[in-house]
Amino acid sequence: MNYPFLQGGGQLAHIIAAYDWSKTALGPISGWPQSLQTTVALVLRSPVPIVTLWDEPGVMIYNDAYSVFAGGRHPTLLGSNVREGWPEVADFNDNVLKVGLAGGTLAYVDQELTLHRTGKPEQVWMNLDYSPILNEEGTPVGVMAIVIETSGKVKAELALRDESDRLRASENTFRTLAQAMPSQVWTSGADGIVDWFNEQVYRYTGTPAGELDRDRWRELVHEGDREASSPLWFAAVAAGQTYETEFRIRRADGAWRWHLVRALPIFDEHGVVQRWVGTNTDIQDQKSTTAMLQQQVNARTAERDRMWQYSTDVMLVAELEGWITAINPAFTRLLGWETSEVVGTSLYTLIHPDDLEASQLEMAALAGGATTFKFENRTRRKGGGYAILSWTAAPDSRYVHAVGRDITAERAAAEEMRRTAAALQQSQKMEAIGKLTGGVAHDFNNLLQVISGNLQLLAGDISGNARAERRLDNALAGVTRGAKLASYLLAFGRRQALDPRVVKIGRFITGMEDMLRRSLGEEIEVETVISGGLWNTLVDTAQVENAVLNLCINARDAMNGAGQLTIEVGNAYLDDAYASAHPELQAGQYVMIAVSDTGSGMTPEVMAQAFDPFFSTKPEGKGSGLGLSMVYGFARQSGGHVKIYSEPGNGTCVKLYLPRSTDVEDALPQPEARAVVGGKETILVAEDDEGVRATVVELLSELGYQVLKANDAASALSIIDSGMQIDLLFTDVVMPGPLRSPDLARKARERQPGMAVLFTSGYTENAIVHGGRLDAGVDLLGKPYTREALARKVRHVLGNRQQHVQTASDAQAMQAGPAAAQPGSARILLVEDEPELCETTAELLELLGHTVFPAGDAATALALLQQHAVDIMLTDISLPDMSGEVLAAQARAAQPALRIIYASGQHPSAPLERAQFLLKPYSLDKLISALAQT
Repeated sequence: MNYPFLQGGGQLAHIIAAYDWSKTALGPISGWPQSLQTTVALVLRSPVPIVTLWDEPGVMIYNDAYSVFAGGRHPTLLGSNVREGWPEVADFNDNVLKVGLAGGTLAYVDQELTLHRTGKPEQVWMNLDYSPILNEEGTPVGVMAIVIETSGKVKAELALRDESDRLRASENTFRTLAQAMPSQVWTSGADGIVDWFNEQVYRYTGTPAGELDRDRWRELVHEGDREASSPLWFAAVAAGQTYETEFRIRRADGAWRWHLVRALPIFDEHGVVQRWVGTNTDIQDQKSTTAMLQQQVNARTAERDRMWQYSTDVMLVAELEGWITAINPAFTRLLGWETSEVVGTSLYTLIHPDDLEASQLEMAALAGGATTFKFENRTRRKGGGYAILSWTAAPDSRYVHAVGRDITAERAAAEEMRRTAAALQQSQKMEAIGKLTGGVAHDFNNLLQVISGNLQLLAGDISGNARAERRLDNALAGVTRGAKLASYLLAFGRRQALDPRVVKIGRFITGMEDMLRRSLGEEIEVETVISGGLWNTLVDTAQVENAVLNLCINARDAMNGAGQLTIEVGNAYLDDAYASAHPELQAGQYVMIAVSDTGSGMTPEVMAQAFDPFFSTKPEGKGSGLGLSMVYGFARQSGGHVKIYSEPGNGTCVKLYLPRSTDVEDALPQPEARAVVGGKETILVAEDDEGVRATVVELLSELGYQVLKANDAASALSIIDSGMQIDLLFTDVVMPGPLRSPDLARKARERQPGMAVLFTSGYTENAIVHGGRLDAGVDLLGKPYTREALARKVRHVLGNRQQHVQTASDAQAMQAGPAAAQPGSARILLVEDEPELCETTAELLELLGHTVFPAGDAATALALLQQHAVDIMLTDISLPDMSGEVLAAQARAAQPALRIIYASGQHPSAPLERAQFLLKPYSLDKLISALAQT
């Protein structure tokens, strides 16, 4: 038997355990509620015949004592509905169920019924007590019946009545009959003095036969009951009426047992009382069971009252029409409403308007007879706002009793999880598309470079042919458009190499006004608003101008070429609440660029897809669908954010947020004014694409340079190892083979320190770009490039070669002269997870005369701290096993005097006191300056 509540329940417990309850209204026994289990356990342990009728069908569960009463109907009665189980008394039991399930009680004494227990009609008499069974919410769910069959007693009493005349004639005949009865029988004279007891009384009380008299009998009645029972007896005698009462009689074993004592007057033919005939019925078990049931009811009532008072769940009682009649303290604690403020008011005034119709339908269902209902709605708090509550409600005849659990936090957490999941999905989608677009851009730019180079070489051959020159210009314009498309793909995928500088971006927006007015047309009124006190921002200004131009062109198209366009630049603070709704964003200070138009606006559906690549609402051939995608990718790669505000018919505002920089503004680059010139230096071209390699070699040769070529990094290194003097290494970033281009550049400079290096690529693949930015000291020429761009970049890099040589010479001098370097030397723990960057930085620090302990993760760094005394920890913030900020806190705790320098592409969220920040990419001068600070 696997059900604890059936343990010790007699034979019926085994039958109940094996019975298939799933076919009844109660359902499988494994799902019975606690109230059902507790009641069944109590019934099975009672010696009194008890049957329970569950739910409106009246499913029957009874104990062993009742199975004896049921006779031939047992065990088929178990689990059946009472109407089918006892069809001969169906109407009687229908009334019992109706009263009991409404919360009422019934009691019958010597109730006469006709039952078919043995297959034929049988007249029986019973004492019946019916009471409701309540569930955990205090709702009636069944009826309990205590059945005491009194057929023998009643038949004896009837027989005594029928035989009264004969008994008056023959006392001996009566006593003989009484002796044969199973009940305790006694008689008294007309004066009420007991004068005879049958043998059952002697056996029950343990009194020797014949020794019971008036005084001895008084001793057998409990002392506490004598004073109450005696006056009742003599009052009945005086009135000649039936006597009935309850008192305790001492059993033979000394136990005091409650009895139902009844006596009938025997009249002569003149209606005069001649004698009294009485019976005693032991009802102790029945009273004990009733007392236990009452105790259970009281306990449940008290528990319900405690739950009402102290429950953390909201509870209320309302009429079926919705008028509130009671609320518990939790209602006040959660929602703020006092009892006097809501009792007597309509429940519907507290429900959110959007949930009102559903709540009214649910209440109507309860009023229509539904037993329970579970639903959710938003309930108004006092002072504003709503709490989301999950309700369980059940009705009785007039009222609805409802318990509500506050799930506001759960719903907020679920919504946060949904937003986080959506953000993660979006991030994964962007990452996947970014990788795809990066690969496409690399091959596409190589192809464009071949086309562009050959077109530019062709220019000299067709000089003077106007028709051919026009076609050549058209072809070069197509190359430019293709390169722009590739750059949009890279921007969206956050794979473009940014070259950020610290600037006040308002100056660049102001400088765009004339160009914008020419590009947008005379019908577009352009207004720029630049706020005072504008913060600096670290950004690639060329990409900002490109992004703003894209936004303005989109605005022009949305206004159909006529309207007002406003560009606003100002400071902004995005707080934690805003950041929590945008998981990719960090709260903090930003510089905002807002582009607003008076166009047609966007629907919510269009806004949801606005940043998706190739999505466009413009007619076929009027747009690539990459403009907003580029803006989105650029903002994210720059550590910023972009947000669209729009309504159909009310225009659109796109806000671009770029993170604030506290550094001093960088000097503006001087515009390139000199003519395109070549040179006589020797250039080694390392390019795996044969078409690109051939084109660039010819372009450089036409510019007068001595050109060597290699199809991969290993071949280029072999040429360098040959000892030939090379002035410039011009190498693609992405090439096949085991030797990477950055390693080629490093080895080339080791072998020939005076050699300059210029990288080129249509896609950097993070080899010389980290955090979306070029590494310090790296020169890059993006593909596709023009002959002029190539010529100027080569002269720029060669012109800076002497400065690089001097810097390396100074560093070597510092290394060669320990006495000179010693005063500024320090023991530095370098924590950087990018192997190439870690190696390069360590080498640079050592050249500056410092002792370096490199570590690729936080665990290694902490181990080195235990082994060595360290003056400075130079750490990235993003590490594979721990945040650099957490590492810094642990390191400072271990060595309080340790200097901390964060070297990262992102600002620390909670920097330590006295900590410094070095923004990547940083120059040698900035690194030396950071190390020199105290």
